[in-house]
Amino acid sequence: MDAIRTPAIDYDTCLGPNPDVPVYGKLSRRELLKFCAGIAATMGLSSAAGVRMAEAAISPDRPPVIWLHGQECTGCTESLLRSYHPTIEALLLDVISLDYHDTLCVGAGKQALDYKHAMMEKHKGKYVLVTEGGTPMKDGGIYCKVGGKTQAELVREGAAGAAAVIAIGSCASWGGIQSADPNPTGAVGTHEVIPGKLVINVPGCPPSPYNFLSTVLYLLTFKRPPALDQLNRPKFAYGRLIHENCERRPHFDAGRFALEFGDEGHRQGFCLYKIGCKGPETFANCPAIGFGDVGFGSWPVGTGHPCFGCTEKATAFRKPLHALATVKTLTPPTAFPQVDAAKGQGVSIGAAATVGVVGGLVVGAGAMLLKQMSDKPKATDAPNKGA
Repeated sequence: MDAIRTPAIDYDTCLGPNPDVPVYGKLSRRELLKFCAGIAATMGLSSAAGVRMAEAAISPDRPPVIWLHGQECTGCTESLLRSYHPTIEALLLDVISLDYHDTLCVGAGKQALDYKHAMMEKHKGKYVLVTEGGTPMKDGGIYCKVGGKTQAELVREGAAGAAAVIAIGSCASWGGIQSADPNPTGAVGTHEVIPGKLVINVPGCPPSPYNFLSTVLYLLTFKRPPALDQLNRPKFAYGRLIHENCERRPHFDAGRFALEFGDEGHRQGFCLYKIGCKGPETFANCPAIGFGDVGFGSWPVGTGHPCFGCTEKATAFRKPLHALATVKTLTPPTAFPQVDAAKGQGVSIGAAATVGVVGGLVVGAGAMLLKQMSDKPKATDAPNKGA
């Protein structure tokens, strides 16, 4: 990527003579660089990319963000409001230019809508449209309306002049809980309302605010979306299974499971797979970054609740909470060839599987033999007839 090939940067020059003096609102240059460097690191980019993001964030011509609400609980916005590095006022005014938000508007009614339209017209082709919530399509979309227009009309209107569209949360990405069977309002994700236009999905219920901010900063800096997976989710946040980074994974590998809430295994922090955790089939970075800026363990599984797969279209609000996850990873066989083995040498995967099966049969037969031997009465176990 371009950012990775950027030459080394003199950070003293970047910080300037007064690094702790606010450069925009309450955010100092040092704080902004620190924040953007962290964002770049989570995306797998070089530290130089963080500097470029910081420069883009304080640029006076950065495009505004227009934020629309559909069918949802406002949890995604609530999650954003609880970010502390930076604080919410610095985030909204300094890091991103949030010019319109259905919930956070100072104005109301016609005044707010007129301002939204003015911003969309002024920055036509440059603003970022963010949708939060599902869009009802049944009966002409009458189940969600703002200012006399249906949510479907508002999404199409906003997307027409947007440089990029981001669907934040599982509701905007897939339709959310209101799209669960029988889906009485015909709720769908944003991408189904505007087919043919790229919608970057940042799913979660709610997603980490930093996954959203990272995506926006990448768009502002490099004028293109970050690498996306087959569901148009940013790979930096949704490229690995929760199961791979979960702090309870060693218990899974060792066969230690909680079988019900409150049992001994649950109290000891064992794996939650058998009580419905969807981590083995869910792609997200929840265990790596947590929520609420309170450190390690600040995510559902860390607090003792199974993951319910909110970032997965086929799982969230569709697969019962008690149903077992489909494990997408397997324990590797021990007979893999060495890393430095010449091509064609070593044990093939098929052969390794065969060895594993045969070895398993041998071990199983040996265990059964030992059991049978232990079950046979010993000479010393015979009744003492002299007693």
